[in-house]
Amino acid sequence: MDVLQIVAVFLGTTLLMVPLLKRLGLASVIGYLATGILLGPHALGLLDDPHVVLEFSEYGIVLLLFLIGIELEPSRLWVLRRSVFGMGALQVGLTGLVLSGLLLAADLSPAVSFIVGFGLALSSTAFALQLLSEKGQLNTRHGRGAFTILLFQDIAVIPLLALVPLLGGKGADYGWEDFGKMLLVGGLFILSSRVLVRPALRFVASAGTPEVFTAAALFLVCGAGLLTEFLGMSMSLGAFAAGVLLADSEYRHEIEASLLPIKSLLLGLFFIAVGMTADIELLGTETGLIIGCVLAMMAIKFLVLLLVGRLSGHNLHTSVQLAMPLAQGGEFAFVLFSAAAAQSLFSEAFAQRLILIVTLSMALTPFAFMLLEKVLEPLLRPRDNRAYDEVPEDQTNPVVIAGFGRFGQIVARVLRMHHIGFTALESDVRQVDFVRRFGNQVYYGNPANIELLRSAGVGRARVFVLAMDNVRDSVKTADAMHRHFPHVAVYARARDRAHAYQLMDLGVEVINRETYLSSLDLAQKILMALGLGEQRAEQNIRRFREYDEKLMLRQHAIHQDEAKLIESVKASMRELEDLFENDAMVAEAAATRAEPLHPET
Repeated sequence: MDVLQIVAVFLGTTLLMVPLLKRLGLASVIGYLATGILLGPHALGLLDDPHVVLEFSEYGIVLLLFLIGIELEPSRLWVLRRSVFGMGALQVGLTGLVLSGLLLAADLSPAVSFIVGFGLALSSTAFALQLLSEKGQLNTRHGRGAFTILLFQDIAVIPLLALVPLLGGKGADYGWEDFGKMLLVGGLFILSSRVLVRPALRFVASAGTPEVFTAAALFLVCGAGLLTEFLGMSMSLGAFAAGVLLADSEYRHEIEASLLPIKSLLLGLFFIAVGMTADIELLGTETGLIIGCVLAMMAIKFLVLLLVGRLSGHNLHTSVQLAMPLAQGGEFAFVLFSAAAAQSLFSEAFAQRLILIVTLSMALTPFAFMLLEKVLEPLLRPRDNRAYDEVPEDQTNPVVIAGFGRFGQIVARVLRMHHIGFTALESDVRQVDFVRRFGNQVYYGNPANIELLRSAGVGRARVFVLAMDNVRDSVKTADAMHRHFPHVAVYARARDRAHAYQLMDLGVEVINRETYLSSLDLAQKILMALGLGEQRAEQNIRRFREYDEKLMLRQHAIHQDEAKLIESVKASMRELEDLFENDAMVAEAAATRAEPLHPET
């Protein structure tokens, strides 16, 4: 097969495998690895020598390290210093030492034990962050902890890669002259980033040609990499250093945007090449050994991360949530083990076993996440045995607010400003304790509980504000109000259109979708910024709102029939466009009639 045919097969297989495995809940990295395994010499045998692809695709790692460096602004690192150099260093150090010690006990040499132990201590940044993002957990406490640990791991890769030639015996020839060269080049890096590189980037950017700026960014990465390679060190180290020095540059975001597609493509190719080199026959001949090593590595990493979480002040539940997504091996282990094999630190066959162990650990991580969600979380989730608060029987406030989060608190502040009394109910004990610190009177209990509603004086209230965040609890509470207190007016917050339909089914008439009005307000400002007059923009938004509220009532009757609802949405889009086109024509005709007549001269 010629080059073009090979490229076509590579791309076609990737386009099939990656989306297919993503549908099964596996990360794109697994799709690339599976593509490589399928096309490699141990399966279809499309390419006999995958090292040709691997050598070329390693430039993706160089670009990745450059982009990691450019993300590490000194100010950002300073803010995260305790978490990054505390939790991160503790995780890498403890995991690396435990694994290295076990390998040393298995009669491996100290150099091999060190590289393998610390290589397996690294987790997959792309893999873990993608899983946390898909679960909506990046902004949680354990999500932020995972990010800081991964950030330290990304930094730790650099010295580990730099140590590989030294541990392989290639560093013995370094003398004071070479050390002086390194210091000189380091100084040149710092000086040139200010004196040469930034003015050069400013000159290139002035041309206003995106592809030329991309070429300049690539030249910068290649130049830095070649310079460090000339000194006998890895290109990745030079690329990383160049990235760090440009982290506070005004062109940082443009450089990132230019290189990101190229990096992603080359990185995907790197994983394909790694998959091609993975000897899957080993899984058949050494099944027990390989699977045992995978499970042992994941168990050790999980336990160390659990310990790190506890030492950092997290409870057991949060520590488990932190440990699970980071228990697998990482993509940088492939880089480290490939570099170690190239330096003859250990054999190619040994590297194959390590790569297979890391690959299988990544494949098992989504299933570990399922175990966490289905089994461990219900068992470990903190339970508060505190009894519900007793609401005084003499409560006669005209308003009862169910749900005292960000939505309910704003309603409460407006009522307080008008000296209107209210009774607030909240089912999250932590939220109750938090808002009480600011002087708010709120009672802990589940608003769906009919006895709590009675004791809160709902039967004597004029308005019940349904401001709960959880959709299921909100609907249950609306149902309780519909059954037992139909005479009390319910004013509800809906998360989205589907939530609004469920509330409408229970007779709730006044419903505000939580982002609806703010979205319309922003849309009006955008129309004005694009040249539409304030009066016309306000009129159009009011017309849209009137139409959408009528549409909500029409679609409520068919919202349980998906086919009819889809057809209704499509028809309403066309109807709305026609409505505004007619309005524009009427406005234009009115403006024409209003123009003053000029007498002929």
